[in-house]
This record gives sequence, C-alpha cells and structure tokens, in this order.
Amino acid sequence: MTILALALVVGSAVLHATWNLLAKRGAGGVGFVWLFSVVTLCLYVPIAIAWMAHFRPAFTSTHLAFALGSGVLHVGYFVFLQRGYRVGDLSLVYPLARGSGPALATALAIVLLGERPAPQALLGTLLVVVGVFVLSGGRRAPDRTRRTAIGYGLLTGAFIASYTVWDGYAVAHLGASPLLFLVAAEASRVVLLTPLALRRRAEIRATWSAYRLEVIGVAVLSPLAYVLVLSAMQHAPISLVAPTRELSILFATLIGSRFLAEGEGARRGAAAVAMVVGVALLALSRGST
Repeated sequence: MTILALALVVGSAVLHATWNLLAKRGAGGVGFVWLFSVVTLCLYVPIAIAWMAHFRPAFTSTHLAFALGSGVLHVGYFVFLQRGYRVGDLSLVYPLARGSGPALATALAIVLLGERPAPQALLGTLLVVVGVFVLSGGRRAPDRTRRTAIGYGLLTGAFIASYTVWDGYAVAHLGASPLLFLVAAEASRVVLLTPLALRRRAEIRATWSAYRLEVIGVAVLSPLAYVLVLSAMQHAPISLVAPTRELSILFATLIGSRFLAEGEGARRGAAAVAMVVGVALLALSRGST
C-alpha cells in the first residue's frame, strides 16, 4: 500500500470514529438518517458542481447506476447501524460492524474481483479482525439486549462488505469520480427515504430540535471520511484498504472511553496492539490485483 493511500485511510478512520460517536449520541432512526442525508446534499452538491466545472471528470450512466445501487446499500447500513446504537454500546456494535465488514469485503474482493493480496497482507487482515472481535466485548448488557445488538452489528457488517466491494469496483475499475459518485449515492438515499420521512414529520422535527449539531456533524464528516476511502481505493487494492480503515475502531475505542466512560483498558490495549501490527503488515505489503 502506498504512503498516500495509507494517509487517506488513516484520516478517514479518525473522521469515521468521530461521526459514529455523534450518531450514537443521536440514537435516531430513519428520521435521523434522512436529516443528515439532506444536509449532506446541501453541503456537498455545491462542491461537486465546482469540481465538475473545474476538472470536468467523466461520469457515465454506468457510474450513475452504480451510485444508485450504493445508495440502496447505504440505506440498509445506516438504518441497521442506528438501530444497533439504540440497544447496544458503541464499544459492542461498532467493532462488530466494522470487524465483520472488512473480513467479508476482503473475501469478496478476492473471489469476485480477482485480487490476490500477499501472504503478509492476509496475516495483517487476520490480526486486524482478531483485534476487532476482542474489542467487541464491551460492557455486558442483558442477554436478550446483547443478542439484539450483536445481530444489528453483524447485519451492518454485511452491508459494509457489500458497499465496500460495490463502490470500490465503481471507482477503481470503472473510473467513477469519488466525489460525484458519493453525491449521486447520497441523492438516491434521500429519494428512497423521503416517502418514509413524510410520514414521520413529528419525529423528524423532534430529532432536528434535539440533535441538530449531531445531524450536521454526521452530514459533514461521514461523506468526507468516505471520499477519502474511495480515493484510497484508486491507489491500492480493496482487499488492503478495507481492513486498514478499521483503525477507526482503535480511535472509536479511545473516544468511547473518553466521552462514554467505557473502560476495560487492558483488554482493549491488547486488541489495539494486534490491530496496529496488522495495519503495519498491510501497509508494507505489495498485494497484486
């Protein structure tokens, strides 16, 4: 993995952990997702227009079709993630989602896209995933609640794996502009969720009133984090980018300990060491596609 790709992914991980803290605080549902999607469009459409006017990137009907599919996958991702945060701790739901996602994404990239990461990259992936699942213990909730949170975390991970490979193919193999692809996907998500939002006007008003700053924060940071990842996919294989971005779990754990009073430092420290070693192996690897 190149230094540029690694820098993009690490920057994305910091932003990703931060916006998930805000999403956990919001603990919303469809209304919260719709609100930050609308705010995202308001913020990023002018940037996309300026980008198009200056660089004139190609954006074909195939790119658009993939962006629409990405919007569908991201609806599932955000809705299940928010449901998980309603019933479970950040230190449980986030690691499960982020850990199962890259493991599946790496496997899908190998099987579907023909990527062949080097042995040390596979070892690095294994260490990252092991670290993630060690971190996923969190504070124990009642059994039924914990099972529900784990279920939502794993479902979220499945959507992460799906959109990682789908979007990575669009930008790395089809040459879609990451920024334009993201904005088109955001627009499709708004269109898909608007009928539901119109039936939940009271919920949306209450969410905006109580969690306005969280909505704006997620709207700014979530797309920016993902643009960095999509850009990294243009410089490194998906099977390397997907697990490396899971450094966000380390950052989320530190943020959760600081702002949500989640402890268990020894266990999390051991898991963090495994993740750092894994990421180092990924950064030094030279997988081929």
